[in-house]
Amino acid sequence: MPANPDAADLLQHIWGYAEFRGLQREVIEHVLGGGDALVLMPTGGGKSLCFQIPALLRDGLGIVVSPLIALMQDQVAALRELGLRAAFLNSTLDAETARRVQEQARRGDLDLLYMAPERLLSDSGQRLLDQCRIALFAIDEAHCVSQWGHDFRPEYGQLSILRERWPHVPRVALTATADVPTRQEIADKLLRDGRAFVSSFDRPNIRYRVVEKRDGRAQLLQFIRGEHAGDCGVVYCLSRNTVEEVATMLAAQDIAALPYHAGLSAEMRAHHLRRFLDEDGIVMVATIAFGMGIDKPDVRFVAHLDMPRSIEGYFQETGRAGRDGLLAQAWLAYGLQDVVQQRRLIELSEADATYKRLSTAKLDAMLALAEAADCRRVRLLAYFDETSTPCGNCDNCLSPPELIDATESAQKLLSTIYRCQQASGTRFAATHIIDVLRGKRGDKVERYGHHAVSTFGIGADLDEQDWRSLLRQLVAQHLVEVDAAHFNVLQLGAASREVLRGQRRILLKRRAPGSERKRRAPRGVAGSGATAASAGAALQALSRVDAALFERLRAWRASTAKEHGVPAYVVFPDATLHAIASTRPATLADLRGISGVGDVKLERYGPALLACIADTK
Repeated sequence: MPANPDAADLLQHIWGYAEFRGLQREVIEHVLGGGDALVLMPTGGGKSLCFQIPALLRDGLGIVVSPLIALMQDQVAALRELGLRAAFLNSTLDAETARRVQEQARRGDLDLLYMAPERLLSDSGQRLLDQCRIALFAIDEAHCVSQWGHDFRPEYGQLSILRERWPHVPRVALTATADVPTRQEIADKLLRDGRAFVSSFDRPNIRYRVVEKRDGRAQLLQFIRGEHAGDCGVVYCLSRNTVEEVATMLAAQDIAALPYHAGLSAEMRAHHLRRFLDEDGIVMVATIAFGMGIDKPDVRFVAHLDMPRSIEGYFQETGRAGRDGLLAQAWLAYGLQDVVQQRRLIELSEADATYKRLSTAKLDAMLALAEAADCRRVRLLAYFDETSTPCGNCDNCLSPPELIDATESAQKLLSTIYRCQQASGTRFAATHIIDVLRGKRGDKVERYGHHAVSTFGIGADLDEQDWRSLLRQLVAQHLVEVDAAHFNVLQLGAASREVLRGQRRILLKRRAPGSERKRRAPRGVAGSGATAASAGAALQALSRVDAALFERLRAWRASTAKEHGVPAYVVFPDATLHAIASTRPATLADLRGISGVGDVKLERYGPALLACIADTK
């Protein structure tokens, strides 16, 4: 390490990286100069370096505010593995340990101190900070400050005290997810004349895929078995009961699945989180209570069995896949019931009318993404005011769906809803309406005399699944409303007249049978800003990796991590082991050239790595 290192020296010698990515250097220079910053970078984009390096170069202690008590230990352990002086203060510490950490902070013996917002906001927390020389404040997961956001935390709203009590200390607010209104709210509450650094939200290594939900659990099982056997992944479900049932189902199929939700004891949640972080191949089945701040880099897929509430939530959750830059998948099973369920949750909430309107708008944007027939990545990025070109790496790009003008079919469906209600003076759910359309003379159809309505049997040319797919699109566009409080009966939306009068076209998305390629998700490396083509090139290079050496390196890493009491990825991520296995460095100097191998890790692990390479022929 040079005598007076600059940011680039720290990046190379501590973290083992040759150059900064994206906006990292600009953010670091701005904060080093004492400026406030709002940093928006996608998950895995390198946000942490934007405050860690300035904290080391500025005089004093870097204070990191994080809502993730369960993960602070791993974040601190990763920094200590790099040779940095880091600690955390939260409710998991006993009194003696907490006192010792506070003394280290006062003496200036720490580089970085992680604190839960509750601890920082307490009288004792503020007294401690008054007794320290503070280099900067970093507020992680800063979108939690927004009461209109998808993950509001009330205590975050009180963090405005940072600029009031310590006005001359720079503040860095960091998040991977924030639309324009949320960004403004973060700046207003946490920063003073802050500069916004907004990186591309694109995660080119993630393949986005939406399937029509028919038997969601069977489809999920097929997806994991067929494309991600043995991989680490996360499966999101809406309810706790579904989490338990899906985890049990997967475990019964010899998939290492664990449940995670707020109804489990704190001890059980901690145990399952520990296994997920420490072991390879664990599939966590969870509610959205799980995942914020998860640093595990080798999550190969994120699956949703239920519709996310918003694009922000979807982006945040899917972003937990592929943090290492290797290819990963975001898989969503989506059906009509998802639309009904999410809208019902909004209607039944105790929130005010303004919040309900905002929630409905966010849900509608998510539905539009799920129903899209064009590039999903283009739509996803457009939500965050970012323009892009078709990615070539989502389901719609890889297997373009066939678009059919379904306006006439939509008119038939809408007319049938109207005529059944008109004939009986009551409303009916989807199954009954589709039976009438297809000319099925069941007991209920006969009882209400609907075999006599003019639309009976006019939809016999389409099967039930086609009608349900069309109905889902009409519901998503508010052309049909579903009364979830009254047995999911259907009623016409205000805009349905435009369709009935021929003033609005309806296009039905239909994928040709067998057109979607079924294969295991490829493993490759896609760096920041990589295109599908560059990801493919990296994949070809990685296909020559010596598999035996890679597995030997992983085994060494697992035993080393266990000795050190840290997750395996804290020792080295898979991407670094891939690079070692493919290049087979013969000397410590060669090993030093591998991305992710800094000075401390080279000294600590270099000889063992070279021994693994020499022993694997």
